[in-house]
This record gives sequence, structure tokens and C-alpha cells, in this order.
Amino acid sequence: MPNPSPEEHTATIHLAWKGRAALSNRESRFHRLRHEPDSAAGVESADPDDDAEAKGPATEVRIEIARSIVSSNRSPDIPFDRSINPYRGCEHGCVYCYARPSHAYLGLSPGLDFETKIFAKTNAPELLRKELQKNGAGPLIALGANTDPYQPVERRLQITRSLLQVMNEFDQPVGVTTKSSVVTRDIDILAPMAARGLAKVFISVATLDADIARTMEPRANSPARRIQAIEQLSRAGIPTGVFVAPVIPALTDKDLERVLEAASQAGARYAGYVMLRLPLELRDLFTEWLQTHYPLRASHVMGLVRQMRGGRDNDSTFGQRMRGTGPIADLLERRFRIACKRLGLNADRMARYADMDRSEKADGPIAPQRPDTAMKEASPQLTLFE
Repeated sequence: MPNPSPEEHTATIHLAWKGRAALSNRESRFHRLRHEPDSAAGVESADPDDDAEAKGPATEVRIEIARSIVSSNRSPDIPFDRSINPYRGCEHGCVYCYARPSHAYLGLSPGLDFETKIFAKTNAPELLRKELQKNGAGPLIALGANTDPYQPVERRLQITRSLLQVMNEFDQPVGVTTKSSVVTRDIDILAPMAARGLAKVFISVATLDADIARTMEPRANSPARRIQAIEQLSRAGIPTGVFVAPVIPALTDKDLERVLEAASQAGARYAGYVMLRLPLELRDLFTEWLQTHYPLRASHVMGLVRQMRGGRDNDSTFGQRMRGTGPIADLLERRFRIACKRLGLNADRMARYADMDRSEKADGPIAPQRPDTAMKEASPQLTLFE
């Protein structure tokens, strides 16, 4: 049988692999590029928590020798301006992940490649040490802004743990976002940092429905395990919050209050939410998944998404991309605010980033760029970082 043409290959949809979310390896927008990594670090098995053994493509973990490690951004609706991503790609395989399109820059597919071809920046701790030795501690650095710093391979490679050790040594403030309970392994580092006002952790929980989570986030910890992680972190004195992200209308939005309540009971003090975003290749990957797993809801879900995105599948406008616009988005925001008030979440907001700034120059501390007032109103979770 002849090989399919690029056009035919693009349209090919596999049956759902156990332990994988993407249903295809659709060509990226840069499909003429090809990436051939030099060396492999091995294969990491799935998280046993969710019984997600792969029957399809295995995970390849490859070494990346990074040239720099601290990334900067000036997006007005992102509450930090520096971040570190120890890994490219993510074995958690969340079908909705807005980072999927970034794999296209490697000449790989944002589909199955994103969750099976992982790049580990093993020299990240060394680069961070050199950066802090040269410039000293500065504004908070976010871990987990793009891909999860505690995805399964972190158990073995411990890149994130080594980064935290360097940050602890230099009094560098850090904020961690993850959906993995592996973060509790590093309480011995995070707790002393938190005692000095240098660390906080957010756990991402989109739904408490284990069945939805199993198909949507196949290699992430179960929602129950994540709530347990919130409890462990909170008991250790680490300021902890929950991100209800993403909120998917007609699929996970019903769980908004339940997630907030469970997190609050576990000790979370802060909360935020983000609406489903479908940039670039992610739109087709998500609709494939939706039509396969929830065919009776698919058209309704996408219809509601478009209502919140000005009639489009995605809206990348700053201040709108995180929460959407229109009556449905406004109702969700009201539900969120009411639930947070009832539960006492966000009552004492997270320490200001500027207060956590350890950088000292001749003219005083260098405060990071902050989202403006209009952006805070458009995306209420940004006020968590004041």
C-alpha cells in the first residue's frame, strides 16, 4: 500500500491510544522542517497513579543542551516577567495544552510528538547558577509557565529539584505551577524558602471528574491526588493555590465551585481560572479529541467557545484570551468571585512580586513589569500576584 500524501497524512486520525490524549500526529504549520535530536536520555513510563500504560508510541526523552535558561516576557496579562521551562514537550499529554503549538518550532507535531518526544534541559541548573552568580537574585521566576516542571521524567532527572536548590541557595523567589503530586517530593526545599517568603505553589485542577480527567489529561495525576498535594504543601507552610484551568464550557465548567471547595478544604489560600484557549494547531487537535470522546457534546462545546471568543475558535487579544468575553464569560467570572468570597480564597492576596524582588542595583530594587489596571479587571486571577 503506498504511503499517504502529506495531505492524506494530515487528515489521518488514529484510534485513541491508552495513555495518550492526542488522536493524531498532524503536521505542524512548519511541516517541511524536520528535527533529528542527537542523543536520547531514555524512556520514562507513565504515572502509575492513573494506570495509563501506553499501548501506542513510547515516550522518548532527549537531552537538550540549552544556551540560556531564563526566559523573559512582556505580555500585559501575565503576572510575571521571568520563567524557566526545564522541559520541552510534556508527557502529561493534556489535550488542551496551549503549549502544544510550540513543538512546531522543533519541526515536530503538536499532536502525539508533543507528548512522546520530550526534551530535557539537563544543564539548566548550571546555567541558572551562572546567571545568579553574575546578577544576583531578582524578580520571581515562574516554573511551569509553558510545560509542567514535574512531568513523569522529573522523577528520574530531577532537573526541577536542582533548580530549586540553586534558587534556595541564592534567595531567588520562585512560583511553581504544576498538576503533579511529585512537587511534594521537594517540600524539603520549598518549605524553608516559603518561610523566607520566597516560594509559592499553584496546583492546576480542571475538573474533579476522574473519567473526564483520564481522557483529557491521561498521564497527569488524578484530581484526587492533586487535592492531596495541596493539603501536603499547605501543611508544610507553603503558600498554595489552585488554578481551575482550563474551564471548558459544557464539559468541565460545572465543576468550578467543586474544585474551589475541595482545594479550600485542603488548605489552598488562593485561586484563579483560565478559559479554554485553542491557538494554532491546538484547535484541530482538541476538536478531534472532543468529537471522539464526547460526540454528543462536541458541537455544543465549540458553539459556547465561539460565543466567548467573538464568534471565533480562539481570541489571542491580551486581557481577553484568558477569560473570554460576553454573557457566558461574565457569568463564569461572577460564579468564581462568589465562590472565592464564600470560601475565603484570595482573602489575603499573594505577596507582591516586587516585595519578593531580591535584586539590588544602585538606584534600588528593580521591580518587574506588572499588568495594568485594565488587564487586571479583564483577567481577575492576575490580582493573585499583587
